[in-house]
Amino acid sequence: MTKLDLKKTFKDLYNPSAKTVSEVVVPPMNYIMIDGTGDPNNEAEFQPRAEVLYALSYTLKFASKQQLGVDYGVMPLEGLWWVDGLLPVDPTSSDRSTWKWTLMLMQPEHITRERFDSALENVRRKKNPALLSNSRFECYDEGRAAQIMHIGPYSAEKPNIDRVHAYIAEKGGQPTAKHHEIYLGDPRKAASDKLKTVIRQPFKLV
Repeated sequence: MTKLDLKKTFKDLYNPSAKTVSEVVVPPMNYIMIDGTGDPNNEAEFQPRAEVLYALSYTLKFASKQQLGVDYGVMPLEGLWWVDGLLPVDPTSSDRSTWKWTLMLMQPEHITRERFDSALENVRRKKNPALLSNSRFECYDEGRAAQIMHIGPYSAEKPNIDRVHAYIAEKGGQPTAKHHEIYLGDPRKAASDKLKTVIRQPFKLV
């Protein structure tokens, strides 16, 4: 049995410093994705989408282990956040009615679209969650980005978001894509002041 430790393999992407902003080049990686709109605190919008991602990801993990002899840990939930016509977006804004977002879970390289399609049919037969057909398998090529680890509640992210954007400005850059967050803690289990969130902003030099 082969055991993959994807967090260790991609340590620079999933465990940045909480003290200083770092710069990375994120390679193209495959994700299972699902889109949403509005306030993510609305559990009727957020939770069903997250559940679809985890149902598919665990189905893929178990199939990989049984059929290929390759085991790995399911990766943490990630989110892309934006507002049409506004870049960069402030995800701490109190007006969340216009927010758009994509939730996603990164998949190891050996998980192909064909394996995703098979998992989709498997989940449809067993559970068939309402939003299953909204999910997709997609390669996301993020490229150059600045990031930092935020430790604490989501509502207190703004100073670290500002640090990331200040770094980009100091480099003579400008944001090129959606605000990206990676949720390493579970708010249902951990105290809010212990939560770890990677805050990432893709950019280009101009």
